[in-house]
Amino acid sequence: MNELLAQAIEAHGGITRWNELTQVQATIVSGGDLFTLKGLPQDPAPREMTVRLHEEHASVKPFGAPDQKTDFTARRVSIEKLDGHVVAERNDPRASFAGHVLESPWDPLDRAYFNGYALWTYLTTPFLLAMPGFTVTEIEPWQEGDEAWRGLRATFPPRIASHSTHQDFYFGPDRLLRRHDYHVDIAGGFAAAQYVHDYVEADGILLPTKRRAHLRDPEGHPIADKIMVSIDLSNVHFS
Repeated sequence: MNELLAQAIEAHGGITRWNELTQVQATIVSGGDLFTLKGLPQDPAPREMTVRLHEEHASVKPFGAPDQKTDFTARRVSIEKLDGHVVAERNDPRASFAGHVLESPWDPLDRAYFNGYALWTYLTTPFLLAMPGFTVTEIEPWQEGDEAWRGLRATFPPRIASHSTHQDFYFGPDRLLRRHDYHVDIAGGFAAAQYVHDYVEADGILLPTKRRAHLRDPEGHPIADKIMVSIDLSNVHFS
């Protein structure tokens, strides 16, 4: 395993503890300009997110109605009643984004797909980078004020749905994640710089509870007033 990745995994709780766990649940409040651009402005109501740790599977509730939830995997996404009755579903959901630009509207299944893969990625970082099929290489550090944040460039395997094939992760001197860079391929490929803050310890795992994804300029700097996605987590529990 890459040395920096091994240090980051240890800082976030360690691979032994991670392998003892199977899922994480959290309350999420999300917002940002992206959802307005997509014609689906996000309300500030809290929702419950559930993510499996060792396979790409996620669900959020409520979604669209008080008695509905999503069910996401890389190959299928659905909106279901809480009793499992399928309201709407889409196989091979990635294909539905062909030709999309930033302003292309999303339907609820598009939104469910984005939510599923994004939160799965965030809630399993940095541990997912040690999963079979990922490759990581160290890149030039990012200078943030007085700190130099060491970086890893990860190549995601085709079986994992995420923002883009190549993503960069930057870690502070304590080896905790500070910043996550990527392109949102399903929204015209815009460049994002996501900053993470306010770490908590939950059942032996350290994770940030605030995420702010900014548009990223050509020099790699975040555009402060362009927050595309915001996510606040609370009541985090691993089991």
